[in-house]
Amino acid sequence: RAMVALARQATRAALIFASLPLSSAFLASKPGFLPSARALSASPSIQGGRIVGRQGMAGRFARGLSMSGQRVSVEDVLKNPKWPQSWPYSSKDFSRTDESEDEYFYDTPRLVYHIDDKAIAALTDYYAKTIPEKSDILDICSSWVSHFPKDFPQKMGKRVGLGMNQFELSKNEQLSEFVVQNLNKNPKFPFPDNSFDVVTCVVSVDYLIKPLEIFQEVSRVLRPGGRFIISQSNRCFPSKAIRIWLDTNDLEHIFIIGSYFHYAGGFNPAQAFDISPKKSIFSPPSDPMYIIQAEKKLI
Repeated sequence: RAMVALARQATRAALIFASLPLSSAFLASKPGFLPSARALSASPSIQGGRIVGRQGMAGRFARGLSMSGQRVSVEDVLKNPKWPQSWPYSSKDFSRTDESEDEYFYDTPRLVYHIDDKAIAALTDYYAKTIPEKSDILDICSSWVSHFPKDFPQKMGKRVGLGMNQFELSKNEQLSEFVVQNLNKNPKFPFPDNSFDVVTCVVSVDYLIKPLEIFQEVSRVLRPGGRFIISQSNRCFPSKAIRIWLDTNDLEHIFIIGSYFHYAGGFNPAQAFDISPKKSIFSPPSDPMYIIQAEKKLI
């Protein structure tokens, strides 16, 4: 009975953490992430807390969780994070179903969009409103399109793409130059310190098996006050996505990305925003679109 009671308590704690903005069910299993006595005693009812199974290659997950009927917003997730003192992940967390060379998987050009038109429009609009003119931009995990506004080649400084497929990058008219590099093999960027104002990464952070090193490199190449803008939806190639991504939901993904910023150092606390297209009863639902970003510290 004692063992059963402990198991029930652990399950209950995990469910509670899945609904809280300050942590996640997955990270609750990591050292340093423990539910508070108040959270355990509250025993809220959990609604909508299940992870939606993958639909083909889309990798769709639940968009949110509720606690006592009150929905936790994307913006809440990183407002009061509780981080363990040290990096809480293991190499197993970054394992993948397909561990073959990434060059093989990405060798065939894919001149397709990985999110729908409405989500793309939301991201492009966000870039237009938040990236200052004359900014030098680095787009990591880049491809044949960066979703920048059409006038960026005229309004911005250099626009550098760093990606896996040379043909795809050569077709990207929004870039002024590009570099072919597998960041999972070599996370070191071929750029000098303080050389960009903005770094972007579009729906690709879930494929990085060395995120700590890559986020540290982003901090290095950003100028003080520069921003790293990560956009994320709920689509992925499951065979190449890291294990923790497939084991967690949208809110937990945001929390995990926030932890990358924290442990990399050099960044102010990360923020999250939901820029998903507005829902309408007259049109089919679109892909969600979330922004997780942080600025490089001034000193």
